Amino acid sequence: MSAAAADWSRHLGMCSVTMRAHTTAQVIEVARGAGLPRIEWGADVHAPPGDQGHLAELRARTTEAGLAVASYGSYWRAGISSPSEMTTLVEAANALGAPRIRLWAGQIGTAQADDDVWDSAVRSLREACAVAREHSITLALEFHPNTLTDSVDSTLKLLERVDDPTLRTYWQPRLDEPVEPAVDGLRRLLPVLAGVHVFSWWPAATRLPLAQRSDLWASVTALLMGEIEPCDLMLEFVPDDDAALIPGEAQTLRALMTAGRTTLGE
Repeated sequence: MSAAAADWSRHLGMCSVTMRAHTTAQVIEVARGAGLPRIEWGADVHAPPGDQGHLAELRARTTEAGLAVASYGSYWRAGISSPSEMTTLVEAANALGAPRIRLWAGQIGTAQADDDVWDSAVRSLREACAVAREHSITLALEFHPNTLTDSVDSTLKLLERVDDPTLRTYWQPRLDEPVEPAVDGLRRLLPVLAGVHVFSWWPAATRLPLAQRSDLWASVTALLMGEIEPCDLMLEFVPDDDAALIPGEAQTLRALMTAGRTTLGE
C-alpha cells in the first residue's frame, strides 16, 4: 500500500446506521473486524442525546477497541429543529468525543423551497454554527434529496449564504447520476468537503456491492487522494442491511484506493 493510501486508510470508517438493528457492541466488533478505524455514531438508535453516561461509556468502549469516533450523526434540521436541540447535540457530541455533527438542510427540496425557507435555514445554521464553535465542534450538512443540499449548486449557495467555516458538507452519490457528472460535482465541493458516505445505489435506491460500481468509486477515490488531505470515507447502506457484507465492502474500498482501477469486480 502506498503512503497516500495508508494515510487515507486511517480515515476509513462506517456509519452506525448501517447496523441500525444491531447493538453498539456489535457495531464496534464489526468495524474492528473489518479494519475500519472510525465510526460515525447515529443519534437515532445507538447514541441518542441526553444520556451523558451512556455516551461517555460508548466513547470509552470505542477507544478501548482501538477505534475513533469520527462524527455524530444527528437528525437536526435547519429551519425546523429548535436552537435548543443544537445545544443538546453539542453536549452529546462532547460526551461522545465526536469532533463533528452531521445535520440536515431543512426538509424540502430546492424545487419547492421559497425565499422564506432559505432565509430560515440560513438563520438557523448561523445560530447552530455559533453554538458548535463555542465547543470546538464542526458541522457538516448531509448531501441529500428533499433538502436544500439536493445538488452541488444549492449546497454551495447555502454554504456561501451561511458564510461560516464551522459549516462544511458531506458528499454521497446522487440517485441515478452517472459517474462523470457525479465526480465533477464532487470536485466542485472539495474546498468545503467534510467527508464522504460510501455506498452503491443503482438504479434509484437499489443497493449494490461497491464492486458493482467500481468505476464510480475508483474515480472518486482517485480524485480525493490526488487533490485533498485525507477526510473521512464512511461505509453506509450495504445490500439488505447485511452486516456480514461489511468486511468485504471495506476490503473492496481499500483495493480501489490502492489500485485506482475501474475494473475491480468486473
